[in-house]
Amino acid sequence: MNLHAPNAFQPYDPQYDPLVDRGRVGENRDYAPTYWIGTAGPTPEDDGPVTGDMDVDVAIIGSGYTGLSTAIHLAKEHGIKATVLEANRVAWGCSTRNGGQAQLSAGRLKRSEWIQRWGMDTAKAMHAEVLEGFELFNDLIKDIDCDAQPGGHLFISHKAEYMAGIEKQSELNNSTFGYKSRVLSRAEVHDQFVGDQEAKGALYEPYGTGIHAAKLAFGYLRLARSLGAKVHTSSPVSGWTTRNGIHYLQTPNGVVRARRVAVATAAYTPSGLNRALSHRLMPILSNSVVTRVLTAAEIAAAKFQTRIPLTDSRILRHYYRLLPDNRLQIGSRSSITGADATNSVHEEGLRAGMARKFPHLADVRFDYSWWGWVDMSHDMMPRITKPDPSEAIYYAMGYGGNGVMYSAQAGRRMAAMIAGKTDPSGLPIFSSPLPHYGPLITPFRRLGQRMLFVWYHLKDEGRLF
Repeated sequence: MNLHAPNAFQPYDPQYDPLVDRGRVGENRDYAPTYWIGTAGPTPEDDGPVTGDMDVDVAIIGSGYTGLSTAIHLAKEHGIKATVLEANRVAWGCSTRNGGQAQLSAGRLKRSEWIQRWGMDTAKAMHAEVLEGFELFNDLIKDIDCDAQPGGHLFISHKAEYMAGIEKQSELNNSTFGYKSRVLSRAEVHDQFVGDQEAKGALYEPYGTGIHAAKLAFGYLRLARSLGAKVHTSSPVSGWTTRNGIHYLQTPNGVVRARRVAVATAAYTPSGLNRALSHRLMPILSNSVVTRVLTAAEIAAAKFQTRIPLTDSRILRHYYRLLPDNRLQIGSRSSITGADATNSVHEEGLRAGMARKFPHLADVRFDYSWWGWVDMSHDMMPRITKPDPSEAIYYAMGYGGNGVMYSAQAGRRMAAMIAGKTDPSGLPIFSSPLPHYGPLITPFRRLGQRMLFVWYHLKDEGRLF
């Protein structure tokens, strides 16, 4: 039981849309009805709402993985006890709505695309960065009961013509980055991993872990508070002004005056929170479902011999895996707008995707169905940065759906920046802001997304020649 929380939560809003709702994300909203929340047990104690004006050294806006990791590493590595401000319940946004897949990545770009964009030296430094991030993630979760399922990651080709690209990707991983991936045939996928009927082959990567998303977030919360951080829920920041180097953060019950502010709100960043954050992300909806518990016969028929994260080669890809309690979880991109998020067609699309992979599971009941917003940056890579050298404002976001693992490292990097440490890597994700498309383009992004999603779907399902 959370001893500090109000007696009643505001109802979950299934149609919330960060590009349409220009106000706050809410105040004391209940969680989305995810499998993670339904099976995590009681929410750990937090510090309740802000109850009056206060002065703090560091305020962190957002209590998801990134915000809590920042608080943890500020305390562990720099002796700074931060104050975390959360509009709703702890880890209310991305951190309890994701697919629970930790992979060796930080954004949407592949290693070959790192080379194209930044050159070989920077690409190798980026690879070293995500490797360090995975090691940090493993170190954090070894003491957190988050149902970790290590063993690697399988990228499954759903089209035969994609196998040549997978072979090139594996060769690049091995020869250039020393990352020992391997290519599998359809028969090897079925014999060693899973009987996905769409699989034409796959790329196996040795780094990959499935986790229970809410148990991980709750573990971070306990650790942050044990180190002296304060985590105030039901405390949305509705106004932000800066005078004489002090940031005045208005919450419903008091003003938080902070010398330094870190923002870790990802796709749930309120419009107008701060000019440094405006028009820098494209929120994308992702849907996820979890089936009833599968029988031993159903699992055997699907040839599940692994519980590692699995993704397919669609542009609008499916991510899926067998959970510890023998349920199947599967997710993919879905609605364009929040207003359409409750449309049953999106859940039906996931059922159709599951049936293509496992025909005998076509009619299996879904016990959980939810959706959440993904923080997609305009150049498909995250930023952990101080955008204006003259202001003590920092942010970390833009993971594009690959934040489960890298958010731990992002929080650690942002903590170092807050503490005044210089980044030695020179990586552009630390030294540049998120790209800015401006207010004139913002209203048309959804139109472009709609057209792209139609084209992606046709390409994914083999209807373009």
